[in-house]
Amino acid sequence: MSQPKRVTGIGGIFFKCQDPTAQREWYNRHLGLNAEQYGATFEWRHADMPQKKGYTLWSTFKADTSYFGPNGKEFMVNFRVEDLERLLAQLKEEGIEQVGETQVHEYGKFAHITDPEGNRIELWEAYDEEYGDMVNGEENK
Repeated sequence: MSQPKRVTGIGGIFFKCQDPTAQREWYNRHLGLNAEQYGATFEWRHADMPQKKGYTLWSTFKADTSYFGPNGKEFMVNFRVEDLERLLAQLKEEGIEQVGETQVHEYGKFAHITDPEGNRIELWEAYDEEYGDMVNGEENK
């Protein structure tokens, strides 16, 4: 019997910088990212369901953000997961505690854990259709 999927892909790459706006502008100008206030969204298709879209976000944060946790790390990775509640229960059984509360937004559920070196990891159960509507400027259904 196969194990249920845990991480299904990269949901986002986030990093701290002194001037997030200038960084976004540099990446836009020189690498063509088209990053806006919340970053650049990359659209792709699910390998096992090509009709279904998925998204990965690249985003800058202010250097003094506390969103990455108290560890002083410069980067945070967001992993896409299929069933956040199930995964959090499995991780708890394995001795890995959730940091803070699960956040629910119209575009998905989010939770945080940390690895053995204190790197904060964000887990995202994406609602891709709603996220796509949001980034494309459409009303949520």
